[in-house]
Amino acid sequence: MKKYKQYRLSLGWQIMIGLGLGIVLGVVFYGNQVAITTMQNIGTMFISLIQMIVLPIVVSCLTVGIASIGDIKKLGRVGLKTLVYFELMTTVAIALGMIVANVLHPGTMIDIHSLHSSDISQYMATAKAAKHSGIWETLMGIIPTNIFSSLSNGDMMPVIFFSVFFGLGIAAIGEKGKILIDVLQSVSEVMFKVTNWVMHVAPIGVCALIGVALAEMGISALIPLGYFVIITYGTMIVFVIVVMGIVAKIFGFNIFHLLTVIKDEIVLAFSTASSEAVLPRMIEKMDNYGTNQGIVSFVIPTGYTFNLDGSAIYQSIAALFLAQAYHIHLSLGQQITLLVVLMVTSKGMAGVPGASFVVLLATISTIGVPVTGLTFIAGIDRLVDMGRTAVNVVGNSLATMVIGKSEHEFDQARSDAYLAEFKKK
Repeated sequence: MKKYKQYRLSLGWQIMIGLGLGIVLGVVFYGNQVAITTMQNIGTMFISLIQMIVLPIVVSCLTVGIASIGDIKKLGRVGLKTLVYFELMTTVAIALGMIVANVLHPGTMIDIHSLHSSDISQYMATAKAAKHSGIWETLMGIIPTNIFSSLSNGDMMPVIFFSVFFGLGIAAIGEKGKILIDVLQSVSEVMFKVTNWVMHVAPIGVCALIGVALAEMGISALIPLGYFVIITYGTMIVFVIVVMGIVAKIFGFNIFHLLTVIKDEIVLAFSTASSEAVLPRMIEKMDNYGTNQGIVSFVIPTGYTFNLDGSAIYQSIAALFLAQAYHIHLSLGQQITLLVVLMVTSKGMAGVPGASFVVLLATISTIGVPVTGLTFIAGIDRLVDMGRTAVNVVGNSLATMVIGKSEHEFDQARSDAYLAEFKKK
């Protein structure tokens, strides 16, 4: 009897199907409050499942990774390299967004007052709270007074800070700390197994999240701002292919090979507009792709707070878009000031919910744009957020490889073998 080969859809294709179905449901149930509530709850449950496993993975992987590094001088060097790299890439992303906005002038082609306004009160409250916290409050907030409180609140930077010192402490006591390393290694393996289970429901979560976004917003809200959305996405694609491609080439990588390996995570991040949704799998994949676990466990969680290239592109284009829409001419000096302000505010509000929008709220007033202008682009924020989240994920994965290569902590043979597996699929 002839045997037929069984075909199984990859996670990426399952998510794409969920994405397509979510678009259909969003159009069909536009304005239907019952359907919107149902999809919102399903989507929230999926994101909650992801959030449930993120911090245990970060703590266990980062602690074990730092313990394996062991040397505080080496860790300091890695940390400095990472922050410098993040700042350089973010600056390039902001500058690219500003250049594109100056060349293509997306804001001059619309009547700002003809657009539909949306409620941004939740972002206003967050922005006011963030304004009252200066650089010292931000720095002091990184140091946890109660690590369990930080874990329960989901505060990533205090958790990273504690895990780094905990890992160094384990390394310092030598053989006595081996039992803790074994326990935490087991915890990370268990949580990666749980991650694989959670990913089975990812297509359902994606379907619900996309569906609720379109059901609330409607296709008609996208049409007037279509040019702005296209320019923003186009700039993000150029940044990934050209800028990241050049950086990858300098360090001996191929950006398209990286995109091949993390394609499922890119699709998931895009669909959910959540970096946390892919953080566990990114840590596992970049470790398997050849970068030392200690580097991966440090760079990726830190990058999710400080290396937001997609968000930087959006913020710079959106700021100039609104200035153009209000017919506000910005001199070269004002635009350089805008670049510097974006660099500072994007770091000062790292980890704030809806950070990209909050950064815009804190920034546009410095160039004379009315804060009410943001009400006109709030409706498409979710759509653009999908793209900037995907770019952030690619940027952080590249960062692990760059830092790993610079520290001679990258296994090329293991990388080639892992890539060959993906090319067979």
